[in-house]
Amino acid sequence: MESSSVVNSEKWNKIEKALDSIRPYLEADGGDVKLLEISDDMVVTLELLGACGMCPMSTMTLKAGVEDAIKRAVPEVISVQAINITSPGDPHAKLPGRV
Repeated sequence: MESSSVVNSEKWNKIEKALDSIRPYLEADGGDVKLLEISDDMVVTLELLGACGMCPMSTMTLKAGVEDAIKRAVPEVISVQAINITSPGDPHAKLPGRV
């Protein structure tokens, strides 16, 4: 039987690889994402960086792009959350320059 840390390390690496596959799209709009934690109940916690941290579309990006890529790589993941989601009504939110 594999230890929990080995299994988590494998999942961590798979999730990082999934994030690497979508990073070019995030970076094109001045953003990025950082993997912070995989909980025991398979909830992934991320931090949205750069423009992604201030964009009102961050919820959609997280669910439609990031979470989808992660769940394809690690189907055991229950959900993906970010510690710094910007709400669409936030007066400090900024849309990417290309939109």
